[in-house]
Amino acid sequence: MAGQNCLVANDWICWDYVTSRSQELTDATLEHIWITGVSVLIGIAVSVPLALLARRGRRWAAPVLGLTTLLYTIPSLAMFSLLLPVFGLSASLVVTGLVLYSLTILVRNVLAGLEAVPEDVREAARGMGYGPGRLLWQVELPLALPALLAGVRIATVSTVALTTVGSIVGKGGLGNLIAPAVNSSFKAQVLTASVLCVLLALVADLLLLGIQRLLTPWTRAGAGGRSADRATDPGRAAAQDPAPAPAPAPAKGA
Repeated sequence: MAGQNCLVANDWICWDYVTSRSQELTDATLEHIWITGVSVLIGIAVSVPLALLARRGRRWAAPVLGLTTLLYTIPSLAMFSLLLPVFGLSASLVVTGLVLYSLTILVRNVLAGLEAVPEDVREAARGMGYGPGRLLWQVELPLALPALLAGVRIATVSTVALTTVGSIVGKGGLGNLIAPAVNSSFKAQVLTASVLCVLLALVADLLLLGIQRLLTPWTRAGAGGRSADRATDPGRAAAQDPAPAPAPAPAKGA
């Protein structure tokens, strides 16, 4: 009876709502995770080539960074309206918009990580016979990982929140529950869906932090950890031996 009363009374905290709408909450959460994950992965795939282009010099950096910043300033409603003729009312519309928003964070962090690699490290790797491709994949990108992953963490948390805006086209994950509940003042649904959204952001950030620590052991390892890295990764050895300075620090806000 108490559970039914909380629905009738329109309480903020109502366990009966959670149990009676569990399938609806699960479906919305899974859709939210799917849209967020796909958007961030595509954003990473697009941001790395853009950062490499921007690294070529001021001639390329200004338009690339300027464009990604401009995209971030476009209101979500306007962004979706511009993309609507191309993608229609589909998940692709929301994913594309979220990818464009993520670029301003990801491109800058990838570029910052690449530019923080010391030039003498690159010269040492070239002296060991590393070509441009091998230099990028085995020396520069590994040393840029702390800044890159810091950007991924920020972009992921931001995308978790922005995904809710997709509710305007019916593809907003938990936003599909929040928007109508706000209009109808359904307190339990607003709070439950909002809390789930916050929990998704926290879990995603902690998961990515664990991945960052796993992929960048040299940022926390002592001499023993660095010795093991030299034995197992000659590319990292080329990057570490000539320059004892630590790897680039994560970008501000990580």
